[in-house]
Amino acid sequence: MSTLTLVRHGQAGPFQRENAPLTALGEAQAAKLAQFWLHSKVEFEEVYSGTLARQVRTEQIVGESFRGAGRHWPSPVRDAAWNEYDATGVLRQSAEFELPGESPDEYRKFQRMFEAAMTRWLEGAIEADGVEPWPLFRDRVSDAIQRLMAGPPGRRVAVFTSGGPIGFTVHSSLQAPAKAFLDVNWRVRNTSITQFIFDRSRLTLDCFNTFPHLAEASLWTYR
Repeated sequence: MSTLTLVRHGQAGPFQRENAPLTALGEAQAAKLAQFWLHSKVEFEEVYSGTLARQVRTEQIVGESFRGAGRHWPSPVRDAAWNEYDATGVLRQSAEFELPGESPDEYRKFQRMFEAAMTRWLEGAIEADGVEPWPLFRDRVSDAIQRLMAGPPGRRVAVFTSGGPIGFTVHSSLQAPAKAFLDVNWRVRNTSITQFIFDRSRLTLDCFNTFPHLAEASLWTYR
């Protein structure tokens, strides 16, 4: 059996920028993950990331920490199949679209609007030029998973990605209804760890959305 570790990128911003870089907090979250893995003597034979700036930079911070400590870190493979869905594109099709404010009430209002827009996208009710539809997102992430599963046994694989591909992989492993992909996606914290065991024919969820490297509550973020 092999292991697959999916890592969500660190906090990025501003939200309206689709390819936004990590914030200072996001960089700190990634550094905490690196130190936790170094202390725990975690090793990987293969490392992948999406091509978005926040995904690439999260992997880079971890890789730099490993190499700086004299530990092996595989050369990463950048694969756009692990990129996030176009959240900004979906939101801009919503008549209620408005960027979130600072207050908890404004944030909750934004989250309700975001969930409603994403549900319409999942149901095929949002179609716009340049916005990737749900079937294409589903198929590209599913293909990425299948490519990993087709490799040799006994590998330890890490992928630095986003909440959407993580939610989809959980949904796929559980053979759950499509709506479960979104329900899971909303809960994925920045730099959290979700792990699976797999072989050529089976992908099994082992743990979801863990963040033992983030001891301080001030480091817990969803967006």
